[in-house]
Amino acid sequence: MHAPGFWSHSDPGILSRVLWPASLIWSGLSALRQRYATPTEMNIPVYCIGNVTLGGAGKTPVALDLAQRLIGQGAQPHFLSRGYGGSAAGPLRVDPNQHGAAQVGDEPLLLARIAPTWIGADRVASAHMAQKAGATHLIMDDGFQNPGLHKTASLLVVDGAVGFGNGFVFPAGPLREPVAAALARTNAVLILGDQAAPHLKRDLSGFHGPILSVHIVADRPKALPIGTKCIAFAGIGRPEKFFATLRGLDLDLLLTQEFPDHHPFSAQDMTALEKQATMLGGVLVTTEKDAIRLPAAFRSQVISVPITLDWPPSVDPLSLLTQGRADVV
Repeated sequence: MHAPGFWSHSDPGILSRVLWPASLIWSGLSALRQRYATPTEMNIPVYCIGNVTLGGAGKTPVALDLAQRLIGQGAQPHFLSRGYGGSAAGPLRVDPNQHGAAQVGDEPLLLARIAPTWIGADRVASAHMAQKAGATHLIMDDGFQNPGLHKTASLLVVDGAVGFGNGFVFPAGPLREPVAAALARTNAVLILGDQAAPHLKRDLSGFHGPILSVHIVADRPKALPIGTKCIAFAGIGRPEKFFATLRGLDLDLLLTQEFPDHHPFSAQDMTALEKQATMLGGVLVTTEKDAIRLPAAFRSQVISVPITLDWPPSVDPLSLLTQGRADVV
């Protein structure tokens, strides 16, 4: 499903106010869960990459980037993921040669390309299995609101273009918990993208840890030279962000089509897209995450565009994981 339009308004509207009492209940339950949980401490570092809004903010690219940096230093990080969208209960080690997105979710398959990845709602069980399998570090892709594991460090990822939306907690807004509660458990805030949402600076004014702007850089595939005519489609949190990225590569978007986040693409979906591409004379283009959910018979006919992160030149990203938490900085 798509997020309701009123969630993204910088100022709350009547629907947000009507739903506000339900948000108080959600916030209260979240606070109780955090307060009375007894997190399990591991004897290896546990790094959490999370967000405070429902939907995508760019957590997975950050998790991948940090894992690659750890691997470059000789470490053996393992990923922990809930496996959202997959049918497998876990804990389960993801095998890209055997598992598909319908079983383990799309993001775990991306993560598993870089390092061993475990899925399951029980993060503690997954963590113990990962350590037994040789993990020297654990990276949680999401799980910021899950109190089961003690986090050595937590990075909060924010989509710069939308920020915290209307500032209300679900269902009145897009927040999983109040921003202040999330910031109290955060070591650093990463704002992804080139835009700044209204009120974002104000919303982060009480945070005294590092706040970094991190840019998303698309790696142009050789099959997409400047001016290529494209039929672009995406089933991610904000498809328009992907389309803007393609335009930034000077591609000619003849048609764009949005699908719900984590949409399981069917043969019918792809046949319809192929017909449009043939009719308009363009090539099919999507995200790496969406490409994982394509029916196998259609994958060779679609070009996926990978992305990387461009950090501020003066920052060592791994140092964000070894400094004190915001409330003690």
